[in-house]
Amino acid sequence: MSSIGKLMKQAQRMQRQMEEVQASLASRTVEGTSGGGAVKVTATCDGVLKAVKIDPAAVSPDDVSLLEDLILTAANQALAEAKEVNSAEMGKVTAGMGGLGGLM
Repeated sequence: MSSIGKLMKQAQRMQRQMEEVQASLASRTVEGTSGGGAVKVTATCDGVLKAVKIDPAAVSPDDVSLLEDLILTAANQALAEAKEVNSAEMGKVTAGMGGLGGLM
């Protein structure tokens, strides 16, 4: 088989692996919390927020800005963790890209 053929085959295999990892990441969840667990945010590892849980004790009509900050902190924590997992998993697939001879 020619080197171009081998390269194409390797690129196709890598594309399939990336699609499989992306599908897996879309179903894998992480959680971010703030306020000692008063606010919990769940996100998938492809960066989609799925759920927000708020302890009723954290809800005070007199301090809405605190609750907003807690939600933001938990959401950002969940998304940061999702990004970290995503990068690690995609890195496993792209680690073999060195064999593509500078095409990628």
